[in-house]
Amino acid sequence: MARPSRDSQTEAGQTKQEPKGDSGPDRVDAINQLFAEFEIAYHNQYYKAYSNEERLVLAKKYWLSCLANYAPAQIVAAARYVVKTHDFLPTISVVVRACEDGASVFGLPSPREAYVEACRTPSPKSAAKWSHEAVYFAGKATGWFFLASEPEDKVYPLFQYYYHALCQRVMRGEALATPQPPALSKHIPKPLSAQENQARMKKMREALGI
Repeated sequence: MARPSRDSQTEAGQTKQEPKGDSGPDRVDAINQLFAEFEIAYHNQYYKAYSNEERLVLAKKYWLSCLANYAPAQIVAAARYVVKTHDFLPTISVVVRACEDGASVFGLPSPREAYVEACRTPSPKSAAKWSHEAVYFAGKATGWFFLASEPEDKVYPLFQYYYHALCQRVMRGEALATPQPPALSKHIPKPLSAQENQARMKKMREALGI
């Protein structure tokens, strides 16, 4: 019996292709990549499940329809995550759960972890080492002063809103620009002379009454 090849150009649902954009492969390509990953990782199980070309084409179309609500980058990342964490050929529900939990697949901390990190990271914020760029940009959008000065019940919902929007962008395949630390000042202050230091100390003692 002929085995379907991962190099086959039979597209999943080729009758309706989506335009390709900067976010990575379109959804059809993502489904094809998902099946290619499964073929390599679950060789014998894969050929048992998809024993001929017709069955493979029908499976790809079905998976395409079931994963239509997820961005191509989410599908590809979820497939790679599932391959690394499951010993057996996964079902659609397993991949859907991986897409739903896509934040961790993309290295994004939970909203609560991100909020705590944004609050506790010292200034300058742009020079800090963040667990993910989305945390920095969510804090920046919320406002660093607002984060530091207002109670959590007032700040956290706003931070969570911005963070969720940024996570969606990341899971669609968008790369967030890494914050750049502020450039060093070109102005190098001239050291004070001994006389200037004495004058400054005298002025400070007079102001403090000592």
